[in-house]
Amino acid sequence: MSEQDEPTTVGAGLAAKLDRLFTTMRPSPDREYTHDEVAQAISRTAGGPSISATYVWQLRTGRRDNPTKRHLEALAAFFGVQPAYFFDDERAGEIERQLALVAAMRDAGVRSVALRASGLSQQSIDALLLMVERVRELEGVHGRTQGDTRDDQRPTTG
Repeated sequence: MSEQDEPTTVGAGLAAKLDRLFTTMRPSPDREYTHDEVAQAISRTAGGPSISATYVWQLRTGRRDNPTKRHLEALAAFFGVQPAYFFDDERAGEIERQLALVAAMRDAGVRSVALRASGLSQQSIDALLLMVERVRELEGVHGRTQGDTRDDQRPTTG
């Protein structure tokens, strides 16, 4: 068994991260990829590992949580994220912020704001996020926004 085929420990967040990819990275705004679509695309990729729809479902629901590195790399490639999303908590946080933006971009008004924010520093983007959160509080819009998985909704500055 090569290193690529050995089971990988990725922590308890694998199912949540994989579910996040399914709910965010969609083939169209009104539907998610099916487990079968993902499995077939990965299996068809040259050099890609063989994977079944059932196994993808098991990983997504947490019934299985010890995939090979090759499976995680293939899943990351399918959804267009770096494999580090599954292994590196710091990098996963950066990717989560990008995924939140993808989810928010489905709304035309949010797209307009995001396009205008393009090119701003991370510090300025964090300041904008704080302002948006404050406006949400003032308007009585509570709870998480679609795609927000952070425990603390306020952005962190570094």
